[in-house]
Amino acid sequence: MLTIAEYREAIVDYLHQKIQVKEPVNLYEPMVYILEQGGKRLRPVLVLMAAEIFDCNHKKALDAALAIEVFHNFSLVHDDIMDDAPIRRGKKTVHEKWDINTGILSGDAMLINAYQLFENYEGDVFKELSKLFTKTAIEVCEGQQYDIDFETRDNVSIEDYLLMIEYKTAVLVGASLQMGAIVAETSAACKSAIYQYGRLLGIAFQLQDDYLDAFGDPATFGKQPGGDIIENKKTFLYLKSLELASPGEARQLEHLYSISPMENTGKIEAVKNLFESSGAAELTRKEIEKYTDMAFEVLDRIDLPEEKKKPLKSFGKMLMERQV
Repeated sequence: MLTIAEYREAIVDYLHQKIQVKEPVNLYEPMVYILEQGGKRLRPVLVLMAAEIFDCNHKKALDAALAIEVFHNFSLVHDDIMDDAPIRRGKKTVHEKWDINTGILSGDAMLINAYQLFENYEGDVFKELSKLFTKTAIEVCEGQQYDIDFETRDNVSIEDYLLMIEYKTAVLVGASLQMGAIVAETSAACKSAIYQYGRLLGIAFQLQDDYLDAFGDPATFGKQPGGDIIENKKTFLYLKSLELASPGEARQLEHLYSISPMENTGKIEAVKNLFESSGAAELTRKEIEKYTDMAFEVLDRIDLPEEKKKPLKSFGKMLMERQV
């Protein structure tokens, strides 16, 4: 097994081989720009890690890993357009650096390129990878639509929110691990279990991401602080605050979430104070821990030697302790 840093290096090296600026430059340069910004690369790392856990050389999984990374970054380019986000990973978003039309078209090309990478597999492996990828891609789109719908809905429940983040984020983490298992041609039971581990860890990861959006250090988080609050996104923090707050505090929070981004002077701090005083911030941290523990319980049941499970356990713990 390699270290996480070594897996990341392998992914970056392969990315440089496969994704390069060519004509027309305004189509491919934005692709290279977003992909070379780095990010955590956690999804492709999980593909390679899962392949090796199931006794397959990680190099056989590089195309699947890169497909996941390209698809994930495609979704970020389009998400940033929908959210009108100015910053991604501490740099200008693609549509800000170029324009919206360039962001849409380059994102489309990235999605197609992700599918092309599966052409390097054959037979049942190709079929299984493609089927999983297509299922996951449409679920991510469904999750994004739920996210958009929630902005104008007044009756969003915590269950609704958890379903949205499962589709928008967690299924791609699960699919990353399952793709590594597919390339390794392991048993159906192991493929299913490793997917569930990733799905649960992905929910914990998104809850952590939402928490850091409000309470993380902007110097390390790499995105606009309080972006979800500015956009009035009904996150777990917001929904739990409404559930726990006094009637007066709940009305205050709802009022703050009716203010448009142009009128947000003092809004972020006022909302964060309500998240803290209601107890929602603490309960969000507990929810992150709950889903992480559930993921580890699934991992414990997978038919693998304990030594093989250690890298995934370390990876899960690292994600939950992150500040970026």
